[in-house]
Amino acid sequence: MRTFRLASLALAFALSSAVGSAPALAAGPQDTLVLTLKNGDVTIALRPDLAPKHVEQIKTLVREGAYDNVAFHRVIEGFMAQTGDVQYGDLKEGYKASAVGTGGSELPDLPAEFSQEHFVRGTVGMARSQNPDSANSQFFIMFAPAPPLDGDYTIVGKVEKGLDLIDSIKRGDPSDNGSVSEPDRIVKARIAADAK
Repeated sequence: MRTFRLASLALAFALSSAVGSAPALAAGPQDTLVLTLKNGDVTIALRPDLAPKHVEQIKTLVREGAYDNVAFHRVIEGFMAQTGDVQYGDLKEGYKASAVGTGGSELPDLPAEFSQEHFVRGTVGMARSQNPDSANSQFFIMFAPAPPLDGDYTIVGKVEKGLDLIDSIKRGDPSDNGSVSEPDRIVKARIAADAK
């Protein structure tokens, strides 16, 4: 069974104490992902210039409604919030607490599209197994910088608005790799260019 956990979480957390973040990006509506959470909308500038295959897969899944009602199943204080397990993470139908974090979508896994960009606060990256070419549907949003992830995980975007809403996502159990009981969810995901 595949497991989509970020490698070396303890090391990354320990090394993520640097502060600062890159300037916000301006994305057109076709490359703007809007996540509706319980308290409002989070706007993410997608980066097809860095990871065209990953961004296209995310947009396909968004347009299929695959991310709607999907849990933030792993949330580690001071590190990141992970979501996007469309196979086991749908809190309205098919949620499996024992399997969430191990699933993906019916679309193929993607080859890594690593870049020189840095994992800073608000960066959106793709989760994967130990195999660099295993990213599929799961992604994570950084609470803080994590230099150990640079060049080892695919960056697909950056939060432009609503980072405070990401900060309010329910945290997981630190003794269980950030696993969240009764997790928060993505209420709805959409691409800004699409009709509401």
